Amino acid sequence: MSVNRRTQADRSAATRTALLEAATPLFAEQGFAAVGTEAIVQAAGVTRGALYHQFTDKTELFAAVFEAVEADLMTRLAALVAEAAPDDPLGALGAGADAWLEACADPVVHRIVLIEAPAVLGWARWREIGMRYGAGLVEAMLQAAIDAGQLRPQPVTALAHVLIGALDEAALSCAQADEPEQARAEMRAVLHDLIAALAVTDGQR
Repeated sequence: MSVNRRTQADRSAATRTALLEAATPLFAEQGFAAVGTEAIVQAAGVTRGALYHQFTDKTELFAAVFEAVEADLMTRLAALVAEAAPDDPLGALGAGADAWLEACADPVVHRIVLIEAPAVLGWARWREIGMRYGAGLVEAMLQAAIDAGQLRPQPVTALAHVLIGALDEAALSCAQADEPEQARAEMRAVLHDLIAALAVTDGQR
C-alpha cells in the first residue's frame, strides 16, 4: 500500500511538472489570454482531466507557473549575489540590482513576471508572491550591510519593502520602455545612486 501511494504521488508530481514545463513557454510566447487549455495539455502530453486534477482552472496553473519562475529567478539571483561581493554587502546589493534588471530582459521573466502576472492575478496577489520570494534575500543583504557597519541600524523589513518597490518599479518601467536597453542603463544608475545614498559616510562612523 505504501509503495502504491508513493507511485501515485510520483505520477501526480510528474504530471504537475509536465504541465508547468509545457505552460511556461506558451504563456511567455503568447500571453495568458491567447493560450487555451487544449494547447497546454497537448504540449504536456496529458489529458484535460489531469490538468483540472492538478489545478482548479487556467488561472491557478498560471499562478503556479509564475511562482516557479519566481523561485528559479531568486535562486539564480542569490547565487550571483553570493559570488559578486562576499565581503561587501552593499556591493552585493548593487550587483543584485544589476542582476535583477538583466534577468527581467529574459523573455520568460519579462512576459510572465512583469506583464502577465499583474494583469492575470491582480496587483495584490502579484505583489504578495513576489515579496514572498524576494523579501528574504533583500532583507538578508540589508542585515549583512548593517552588521558590517555599511548601513546604520534601522528596521530591515521596512527598508526591504521600500527597496523592492523601487526594484519592481524599475523593472516594470524597463518592460514598457521603447528603448529597453537604454532604460535599463538609466535605471541601473539610479538604483546604484539610491543604494549609495543609504551608506554610512565616514563622518557618521
